[in-house]
Amino acid sequence: MAGTYVVLTERAAERDLRRLDPQLFRRVVLHLKRLADDPRPSGCRKIVGSDDDWRIRVGDYRVVYAVDDAAHEVRIMRIRHRREVYLH
Repeated sequence: MAGTYVVLTERAAERDLRRLDPQLFRRVVLHLKRLADDPRPSGCRKIVGSDDDWRIRVGDYRVVYAVDDAAHEVRIMRIRHRREVYLH
């Protein structure tokens, strides 16, 4: 990947972050920062049925995000436990 991406968080993702315990919070934030350099890291998965939505695993939690290559943006949409992340 050439260039650095800007990582933006949706309001729902910010709420999800605030609910995490401090240790998990730090782990998730570390992974979010890494997305700026590589928005599709090893182990990420494309979400079926969507054009630009991806997910990464952080323990039992999933970070769901969209990548806009034209604008060099990564938009974090949800950070939830794997049981809850895909429910709308």
